[in-house]
Amino acid sequence: MTDNHYSQSPVTDVSSPSMKCYESNTASSTSTYTVAAGSTIGFKADQAIYHPGYLDIYMAKANPTANTESAGSGAVWFKVSEMVPGWTKAGGFTWPSENLQTFTFTIPSCLPAGEYLVRIEHIALHAASAFGGAQLYIACAQIKVTGGGTKSPGSLVSFPGAYTGNEPGILINIYNVPSTYTGYTAPGPAKFTC
Repeated sequence: MTDNHYSQSPVTDVSSPSMKCYESNTASSTSTYTVAAGSTIGFKADQAIYHPGYLDIYMAKANPTANTESAGSGAVWFKVSEMVPGWTKAGGFTWPSENLQTFTFTIPSCLPAGEYLVRIEHIALHAASAFGGAQLYIACAQIKVTGGGTKSPGSLVSFPGAYTGNEPGILINIYNVPSTYTGYTAPGPAKFTC
């Protein structure tokens, strides 16, 4: 359960410990879902996304299990999915995640078997023209991946630590971009693929 389950308030400080999963210390009382590598899984929000922004999903290998407080600590996170805003000079931005309530992605089929945390993040950009204005909505789930392969993800990052808050995909005025603007730059590492 996220710390904002009543308030629905975002994380705005990218250096906050809440950047990991936005949860209280309750991991030991939760369950872990078993799913095969290559399967499609997802998250469902309690309401549709109404802020324009960027959505991504990260995973982190858990050693030994996903329901320990130390799971997800350190540089163990890798990106597996994203919905990047579109941009054209004539039409401006398009927001693929806007008005969605359910988000699915495919677990990479080459990912080694084991327990993982899965982290969804929506970075709302409607107030992101000033430092600390971007609003991050975050939640995690625990899974046990079966089957899979032997390709280890690279480009591992930590939460907090992956972002400074100054990235062009986090600190941006979406209502007044410069004439030289060429398109949205997603924060974080490149997406892991098989």
